[in-house]
Amino acid sequence: MSNSLVVYFSATGITKKVASKLSQKVGADLFEIVPKEVYTSEDLDWKNPESRSSQEMGDFESRPEIQNKISGFEKYSTIYIGFPIWWYQAPTIINTFLESYDFKGKTLSVFATSGGSSLGQTETILKQISPGAQWKPGIVINSWNDSKIESWIESVAN
Repeated sequence: MSNSLVVYFSATGITKKVASKLSQKVGADLFEIVPKEVYTSEDLDWKNPESRSSQEMGDFESRPEIQNKISGFEKYSTIYIGFPIWWYQAPTIINTFLESYDFKGKTLSVFATSGGSSLGQTETILKQISPGAQWKPGIVINSWNDSKIESWIESVAN
């Protein structure tokens, strides 16, 4: 059993692949955030202002429900949180996740998948939602680069 955990939300499978690879690299347990209502391709149509993802991202108070919980959460001291970037920030289901646990004394860092977006204000927003956590700088992973990922992992571990 590891004291590190890789938690991820993946709407299309890209973040899942990165999370799996990361968990193997750091020897961490792996946990998928599964929405109570799974996202369809229509839900993810960012060009449609009426799509579910557009509606959620337009409402800071949106908190999509999560159908699963982390067993033995208290044993983890370092948690890597992964997600795709939506509208230059984390999907609101990540806010739901952060509000579901007490992160006091835990080290957190985010990794995001994106075709070209930056983290934007993601880290600032998430830090406000998880008081008491020790945050380390996050990373956007557009493609896997061993040396870049290893440098980031080292910065989170120290």
